[in-house]
Amino acid sequence: MNASELLALDRAHLWHPCTQMSDHEFLPMLPIARAEGAYLFDANGKRYLDAISSWWTCLLGHRHPRLVAAIKAQLDALDHVIFAGCTHAPAAKLAAELTRLTGFDRVFFADVGSAAVEVALKMSFHYWHNQGRSDKQRFVCLAGSYHGETLGALAVTDVALYRKTYGPILLEPIIAPSPDAYLAPPDIDARTWALLQADQLEILLQAQHQSICALIVEPLVQCAGGMRMYHPAYLSRARDLCTRFNVHLIADEIAVGFGRTGTLFACEQASIRADFLLLGKGLTGGTLPLAAVLMSNEIYQAFYAPYASLKAFLHSHSFTGNPLACAAALATIQTLEAEQTLQHNQQRIAALRQALTRFAGHPRIGDVRQTGMIAALELVRSSASREPFDWRERRGLQVYQHALSHGALLRPLGNVVYFMPPYCLDPAETEAMVEIAARSIDAALRD
Repeated sequence: MNASELLALDRAHLWHPCTQMSDHEFLPMLPIARAEGAYLFDANGKRYLDAISSWWTCLLGHRHPRLVAAIKAQLDALDHVIFAGCTHAPAAKLAAELTRLTGFDRVFFADVGSAAVEVALKMSFHYWHNQGRSDKQRFVCLAGSYHGETLGALAVTDVALYRKTYGPILLEPIIAPSPDAYLAPPDIDARTWALLQADQLEILLQAQHQSICALIVEPLVQCAGGMRMYHPAYLSRARDLCTRFNVHLIADEIAVGFGRTGTLFACEQASIRADFLLLGKGLTGGTLPLAAVLMSNEIYQAFYAPYASLKAFLHSHSFTGNPLACAAALATIQTLEAEQTLQHNQQRIAALRQALTRFAGHPRIGDVRQTGMIAALELVRSSASREPFDWRERRGLQVYQHALSHGALLRPLGNVVYFMPPYCLDPAETEAMVEIAARSIDAALRD
């Protein structure tokens, strides 16, 4: 199928996610035909550097040979089987690997990240219910948080447009101030600001902990909310406060797990363990949908009882523990370790940091921030005032269009241009990626 045929078929039948479809009257869809390593290739053969790992999933790049081989081998044996009453080697081995890596005891598989959030919220509430604490019914999330787009996940998401649109059908969360370092006054450093916001969390929990099931956070980086970054001191305090006030801590590492922040898991940088750890996206190296919720035996035992007690956890997915996805996840973990990817990423992190120095003093960039293999640029009218651009000007869309024309796939979050590339970039490719972004930003910011 050539590009014209593909685009015609798309326009006739498809509805894409996070998209105002009328935009594509003037902005054609990108007709991707194949992928390799850090690159996507369209139906006309043009190459694009995938600077966002295709929505943060393709950690090792596209079509990594180890992952492809693992999926093919698994397909020759078992494609799928119901996961209620049945088990299989890929799921059992993956669960064992995940508990080895994290120190948790049990794994509950879901199919996508939003579903993992739903599982954790329900499991936390149900745990307290089984413990005779039916008064615990509420959840705390951070200002600016994003945890997914199913109704339960949206209920702990603080993105204004979503809450304005779907608010009438959502549970009402308790919103704690964000430790986002960009919000700190000029004379307060990131660590001090994080601790000040933790003080506000303490006041909140002190007053309302009797009704709270859990606090859910995105450790170190609030991704879809604008790549907002904060000091790990906040996580340390949050862990202590949740323990003190008998509230679960849910660490949503769906986007930041498996090396994105420079360590295997972001929580490591605060030396903490949450009550629930959520994984997804890069878990399978971006090849197949799979998510996981990890928890302790203490939580597991609250549901382990005779059938007549009616304490069993009530959640299921048709594709829970899919063998192909589990095989891909096992291969991803094995590849990260065999190729010493996280160690080599330290050089990639340094190369990205060096490439970003070109933006120092830029009059239209209010902040240049980086946490591991994630970096972001805050586009503003003036770096001195940090006055944001009106969202209706769609400066980020202009960056996206210009970057595409120069061979890079960026997808700015409003006025935030970010990089979350696969772990296979060399320094020259990193430099090229940032150079394209720089040119695209300058083109988009011309009045």
